[in-house]
Amino acid sequence: MSIEGIIPVWKPAGITSHDCVYKMRKIARTKKVGHTGTLDPAVEGVLPICIERATKISDYMMDLPKSYRCVVALGSSTTTEDAEGEQVETLDPGEFSQKEIEDTLEQFTGELVQIPPMYSAVKVNGRKLYEYAREGKSVERPSKKITIYSITLNEDSLSYDNGIFTFECDIVCSKGTYIRTLAVDIGRALSVPAHMQSLVRTGSGPFREQDSWTLESLAQLQEESMLETAVIPITDALAHIDRREAAADELALIKNGAVLSYKEDMPSLFIYMSGSTPLAVYERHPSKPDKIKPKTMLYIEAGS
Repeated sequence: MSIEGIIPVWKPAGITSHDCVYKMRKIARTKKVGHTGTLDPAVEGVLPICIERATKISDYMMDLPKSYRCVVALGSSTTTEDAEGEQVETLDPGEFSQKEIEDTLEQFTGELVQIPPMYSAVKVNGRKLYEYAREGKSVERPSKKITIYSITLNEDSLSYDNGIFTFECDIVCSKGTYIRTLAVDIGRALSVPAHMQSLVRTGSGPFREQDSWTLESLAQLQEESMLETAVIPITDALAHIDRREAAADELALIKNGAVLSYKEDMPSLFIYMSGSTPLAVYERHPSKPDKIKPKTMLYIEAGS
């Protein structure tokens, strides 16, 4: 019997998120595997992997805040806004004090409007922005609102060397935030060109660096028939969603995905439970305000 749940994987730099999924399909011995938010190949960090029925809840996990450790380089900008791109502009920034950096970072907390970089997968007119960028074309990019919940300078990280000033900061942000664009914007606030020198995702939703497993350690657990010890149950990953115990006369209806009556004490989105077993995620009906309907079915009949 295959395992089911979420495994927070530590994606190494140099491979894609899809490569992780491919490797996890072999380790978990099932094709039903997915991830919860792409990491660029050059970025390492926490990549929660959903297995079997847990693939149904990946969207709920993608919407959760992400945590990053970022090194910002002041004095040089690049085509891709990170260290992988070609240099565009250089300007010796000199040295900044800790207070100058902290005061600047403080400007970037809260709700911000961000324009995605040209080298990104955002689609404009049916094509990804990086496709235009590779052809040397520039198109108008759609702005979007993001939230920086916190951005904290690591005090001992300030360094100036050969015309480049770098510092490291820890960031907690909303889904879809481009940290490399944030690095460029920080440089702009300091009146110098900038780029993201390096990036590590230290957390994704409830999963942290210390919770994560390397692909090598997971392969070893599989060899020892202990892979289930790394698996986190679906209910733990959905701890941020309200729950409601299904009444005895509702069980069959919920298991079959029935539309039910809305009650005043019901949240707009919640999980129907039967003890410790998740049955379905329900939401307010979009056209019938007195009804609720299943958004995601989670119940599986024993033996199916």
